[in-house]
Amino acid sequence: MTFDDVRTFALLWDEVEDGTSYGTPALKVRKKLLARLREDHDSLVVFGVPHGEREMLVESQPGIFYFTDHYRDYPIVLICLSKAKRTIVEPLLRRHWRTLASKKAVKEYDES
Repeated sequence: MTFDDVRTFALLWDEVEDGTSYGTPALKVRKKLLARLREDHDSLVVFGVPHGEREMLVESQPGIFYFTDHYRDYPIVLICLSKAKRTIVEPLLRRHWRTLASKKAVKEYDES
């Protein structure tokens, strides 16, 4: 999987748009970060992942999920895109999208 793959499915959701963050490609919802590509061009920074869930993901799939000391105190997990599949990435992003998108956009998504 690549960032372009992530971008392709995420841009199908209402209110998602291309952006940048720290000089790398990013996806935003109403000007708030949904996810961004790290400087290594293979790691996706995924927001909205609680610490307990992050620990479980890292333990169960350490080749795909990880975090660094920089992100230790934040609800963030890193995903190695070259080892990940859409079935892993999309649900995490969609869940965070639901917290950032307008109620109207979420309702329309649910009804479709």
